Amino acid sequence: MATLVFRLNTHLFTRDPQQTELGQNIIRNSVELIDRLGFEQFTFKKLAESINSTEASIYRYFENKHRLLQYLIGWYWSWLEYRIDLFTNSLTQPREKLKACIKVIAEEKKFDATFDFIDEVALHRIVVAELDKTYLTKQVDIDNKEGLFSGFKSLCKKISEWVIAINPNFPFPNTMISTILLSAKQQLFFADHLPSLTNIDKEPNRYANLEQFLESLLFNTIDRK
Repeated sequence: MATLVFRLNTHLFTRDPQQTELGQNIIRNSVELIDRLGFEQFTFKKLAESINSTEASIYRYFENKHRLLQYLIGWYWSWLEYRIDLFTNSLTQPREKLKACIKVIAEEKKFDATFDFIDEVALHRIVVAELDKTYLTKQVDIDNKEGLFSGFKSLCKKISEWVIAINPNFPFPNTMISTILLSAKQQLFFADHLPSLTNIDKEPNRYANLEQFLESLLFNTIDRK
């Protein structure tokens, strides 16, 4: 059982999978399957087979596979905010906090032993490949009213406040930070699949290149008079 549990929006699940062994097994195997098969080919039937259980047991936790994907993405944003907190809590200046934040956003993601039921490396690949599917839907306004994107919003708000602390007159703090967070995923996707759309190397310096790009984009914009 994980020693640390994120409090995610209750509309993301029917029963919180973090609280039970079966629920954690569902999360662990859904990450592995979606990462390997892609979201389109992923089904609850395949997930049930992989955990040696039934589809009915999965439906006790999630009403459908789209809500499961939203849960995984929501968990990722909470985990990223947790990581950013770890690396910024000892810092006092907002500029230092922003630089550390950009580093965490851009860095290569590695397995976090604090949460042994989820592979953050595979989950990050899912975020890069499948993120847009969580909100580019006809259901987005209803999902938003139910608070399903609160993890992403919370992270944006936290980082935006550091931007405002540096430049109170900057008119687009939320726009800038949401762009930074989404660009971090898009540029990695482009590097792997559509390389002519990015200057981020596929290997070996992709994460350093990404950090340099995001930091340049952020500070060159908010420091402009």
